[in-house]
Amino acid sequence: MRSLFAKSVNSDQLAKKAGSLKVLSRYVKLNALLAIIGAVVGLWALQLVFSYLSELDSLDDNYTMGEALKYIFYRSPYFLEQFIPTGALLGAVIGLGLLANKSELVVMRAAGVSIYRIVGWVLQPALIFVLLALAINQFVLPYSNQLAKQINEEDNISLVTSVRGYWTIQPRFESAKDGSATPDGSDILYIDYADVKGNIGEVKRWHLDNDGNLQTAVHAEGGKYTGRAPIDSDSEKPSEQYRYEWQLNDMVKLSINQGFESSQAVAPSDTISLPFAPESVYLLTRKAEDLSLTQLYEHRTFMRQQGNRSLEHEVAFWQKLLSPLSILSLVIVACSFVFGSLRTHSLGLRIVVALLFGLLFSYIQDLVGFVSLATGFSPMLMVLLPIIGSALLGGYLIKRQM
Repeated sequence: MRSLFAKSVNSDQLAKKAGSLKVLSRYVKLNALLAIIGAVVGLWALQLVFSYLSELDSLDDNYTMGEALKYIFYRSPYFLEQFIPTGALLGAVIGLGLLANKSELVVMRAAGVSIYRIVGWVLQPALIFVLLALAINQFVLPYSNQLAKQINEEDNISLVTSVRGYWTIQPRFESAKDGSATPDGSDILYIDYADVKGNIGEVKRWHLDNDGNLQTAVHAEGGKYTGRAPIDSDSEKPSEQYRYEWQLNDMVKLSINQGFESSQAVAPSDTISLPFAPESVYLLTRKAEDLSLTQLYEHRTFMRQQGNRSLEHEVAFWQKLLSPLSILSLVIVACSFVFGSLRTHSLGLRIVVALLFGLLFSYIQDLVGFVSLATGFSPMLMVLLPIIGSALLGGYLIKRQM
């Protein structure tokens, strides 16, 4: 009878303890969630105000206040995604700091709740912002960034020295009467913009002779995809199996003869050929920051098929793929500020240290990206270094207080 009674008492105690842990869990998660939301929204709103002030200097008759507000609206998802890691760090410090100031964390520890359990409770609301950052990167930024650039650049004159878009050099051959082909110089081709449907924007083409002298220059306002023609179906490289054709519209052609005299004429249309499908041209004409995670992966796969690589796109791919780990590592550091060496200091000091650490983490992430671009070192490893470093630092500071 006594054993049955003891078992009944133990089961009641375990049930009460489990119920208490659920209440504490919900309480800590709610405080952390509200604090992170407040921090992220606050930093986001502050950035929007600064962006508005910076755009005031660019206002003129063509770039009006309405267009400036539209530009800031389209750029706002990018600002939000950029401030989620720092906001999560700051919010976790504020949420746990408020609990620490009321001695609620001390009571939880005295009740037998471990630090690791509390850290786990704080990490769960951060997962919401992990999913939010991934969703913005995947579904919003490719479209919002493009719309913002169209507003901000529509009144600017495109320069020949621009490095945006897609550049390529195409050798040309002239067919002889006997069926042989002789070299006929080369074309330098520039495409400003392309979409997945086959439409392309501004096109420039310069034809050079075999000695490198400029013969003709063509400018077209745009073009449309017309289809593909088979070349070598037995080739293992997709770029050697088909030639893809685009019809150019609204062309202006400038011809230069040997006497350095030029003549300009308006041509109705012309065609260009590329060894890439419209989807690949779209990827090649977009900057790395304007591509979604899946598009960056497709770009990486395409470049490997061509035997090339773009370190800029690889760095962007790994930064977006590993961004969830960045957010979680910063939350661990935030917990170490509350349980670690800063636990006896004021909440204001903790917030200042959190902001400084968040800025330092962001700068280091940019730095390792530049190092990877300059040295060709593994982009994945370089992006992982600051994440692993911050997680180890946070874990070390927390372990010292166990």
